[in-house]
Amino acid sequence: MNRWIRIVGAEILLGTLLPALLISQTKQSTQAPGPYALIGIMRALDERHSVDLEAGYVRHLEWHRQAKDPFNWYSYSVGASTERQRWIIYATFGHTAAELSNPVSPAEDWRDADINLLPHVEFTGNAIYQFLPSLSRGNGMPTPTALAEYTTVELKYGSGMAFEAALAAGQSELHGETLWYRLVVGGNVPRYVRLRPRANLSAILDERADGDLPETVNGLISKITIETLNLRPNMLVNVTPATNH
Repeated sequence: MNRWIRIVGAEILLGTLLPALLISQTKQSTQAPGPYALIGIMRALDERHSVDLEAGYVRHLEWHRQAKDPFNWYSYSVGASTERQRWIIYATFGHTAAELSNPVSPAEDWRDADINLLPHVEFTGNAIYQFLPSLSRGNGMPTPTALAEYTTVELKYGSGMAFEAALAAGQSELHGETLWYRLVVGGNVPRYVRLRPRANLSAILDERADGDLPETVNGLISKITIETLNLRPNMLVNVTPATNH
């Protein structure tokens, strides 16, 4: 699970990214969630590895518990999707730059992942995102409901400011939990993801209009993908599934 943390952390976070992020955090209250999220995507090498991947991932998460990792770890299986069905999205939310630079026992973490996880997995996306409260309804920490709608938006180069301005103009009209994140490092920019945690598929379908993007951003978008995510209760660390939402 932490192969991408090792790569991104060594090459970028400890280089040019972390100093800038740390400066931006100097005035932030330690009581509030930090603005950064780590979101990764993995899949089994092939169908023969699917069971071993999930079992190995559960064992690796148990290592995090035993190591008293303070991070929250969410895990979802991709449900409705044309390309990534059954892939696993794992994420941790609400961190400062200082927290991201100090993961728990990284060498031991890597050794455990090397044994339990890496023989069965291909990592297909690993990135750091920044929560955007002015576009969202919520505090950046997703409610761990049974389902979530996951939208990935890739924009034309240079369109980020206009896109954010259009979404901010309609922020007051949002009715349910809607969390927007901007890609900071780990992929092509500008890219945004949106999480809309919901209790069931009916809630997602009934609130489709609330999830529509403003027509004014249509010309800014190069690609948009909407998927459903299924929360995996046996693949959570420091996260308690919501019973009612």
